[in-house]
Amino acid sequence: MTGTEQLDRRTGAEGRSRGRWLALSVLVLAVLLVAVDATVLGLATPSLSEDLKPSGTQLLWIGDIYSFVIAGLLVSMGSLGDRIGRKKLLLLGATAFGGVSVLNAYATSPEMMIVARALLGVAGATLMPSTLALIRNIFHDPRERSLAIGIWGATASAGAAVGPVVGGALLQHFWWGSVFLINLPVMAVLVLVGIKLLPESRNPVAGPWDLFSVALSLVGVIGVVYAVKEVATHGPTWGVGAAAVLGAGCLYGFVRRQFTLASPLLDMRLFKHRGFSGAVLADLLTVFGLSGLVFFLSQFLQLVQGRDPLEAGLAELPAAIGAVFTGLVAGRYARRYSVRVIVSGGLAAIGVALAALTLIHPDSGYPLLGAALLGVGLGAGFSFTVTADVILSSVPKEQAGSASAVSETAYELGAALGIALLGSIVTGVYQGFTAPQTVPAPVADAAHESLGGAVEAAKVLDPQTAHTMVGAAQEAFVDGLRLASGVGAAVLLATAAAAWFLLKGQELQDGVEH
Repeated sequence: MTGTEQLDRRTGAEGRSRGRWLALSVLVLAVLLVAVDATVLGLATPSLSEDLKPSGTQLLWIGDIYSFVIAGLLVSMGSLGDRIGRKKLLLLGATAFGGVSVLNAYATSPEMMIVARALLGVAGATLMPSTLALIRNIFHDPRERSLAIGIWGATASAGAAVGPVVGGALLQHFWWGSVFLINLPVMAVLVLVGIKLLPESRNPVAGPWDLFSVALSLVGVIGVVYAVKEVATHGPTWGVGAAAVLGAGCLYGFVRRQFTLASPLLDMRLFKHRGFSGAVLADLLTVFGLSGLVFFLSQFLQLVQGRDPLEAGLAELPAAIGAVFTGLVAGRYARRYSVRVIVSGGLAAIGVALAALTLIHPDSGYPLLGAALLGVGLGAGFSFTVTADVILSSVPKEQAGSASAVSETAYELGAALGIALLGSIVTGVYQGFTAPQTVPAPVADAAHESLGGAVEAAKVLDPQTAHTMVGAAQEAFVDGLRLASGVGAAVLLATAAAAWFLLKGQELQDGVEH
């Protein structure tokens, strides 16, 4: 080979390498935006409550319907990307995401806000599985892919924690709708650059897209999660029971139907692999702890400790720092030690951090909060990144969209359940506080809807009565936060023990794929 040929070959390889990493930067931008949108609303909740005046139940729906819809549609959208092309689906979804963000920003009622957040979830569901599937097809060297997934995972984990910082900075100067309008320039860059840099990939032998399976998946996930949320908040009712039965029936029908289809939306045989199932479980509960904590600490920092939105957002930054740091090194450590050591250790770190928050009180100093947030971020970066790598490397490239959708479904369902279940515990304890007897019944009812509602309702009372009522509401909120943290800690520590056994013998790939 001549010197010129060698130079051309080396230059071509370097160009392809640069192209891969530039393409990754576009995918990371999409992940960052979807992850930020899952938590950015946390800091805007007090201002939104004052403007739209939602009930406590409506406020929870505004907080979690986005994640519910994404979780219900991810498997379907991952499968659709396998069929029509992941790049095409990503760019279409990004365009829709930007457009629906405007509807969210200018919502004029709680009902309109819930619908707008649901539509944003539909658009978001097209983005997440496409990004991870494209990584699977762009990076053929498993070590390079682990680093790429590490960057992707660090961005996803950090995005959930950075959301409050972005929201805080915007809320210092603009109204709450600005946390959605920030999506527009980011999505414009993503689409314009993505058209140029991203390669197209699809499953060449994929069958038709089964719309009945799509409907079963969506109704099943939303029905079950809705039932869990309502039981935890208001107790069992006939309506909740019907939703649970409908949801469980649809999920059962979805699973049965996948076994009968020649080209299923999700190959259920993947779950027979112990490592795959263990990774999905760890994925779900990692985000369960992270999202629940970030969502409710945002309210604690503002409505209990009186911090402004930007200060509260910056206070939650240790979670992002921890997730980025461990996400980037997780693959290397998983190869040096083992997958189960890193994943179980990450889950245990989140559990210990949540346990520390059972000591919280209204006047808690920042060292306790900062240490807990850092512990959650470190644990999430380790666990989430390695489990995503395990899930993605378990399938052929042609099924990357479906496998990515499983990982992303676990992520979004974990976020939804974290807000719904832990939030329902907080809400249930909070609503038991006693308002002063001199408070009019309509004002007391408004105060019992949410802590933001109590702060707003107190403005019509005399200063002494207002101080007494808000103080009682804050104490009740913190009692609920302590109980929810204890429940979350128990769940995460139990999952760490389960992952130790489920991931036994699981290893990350080393050889280059051809």
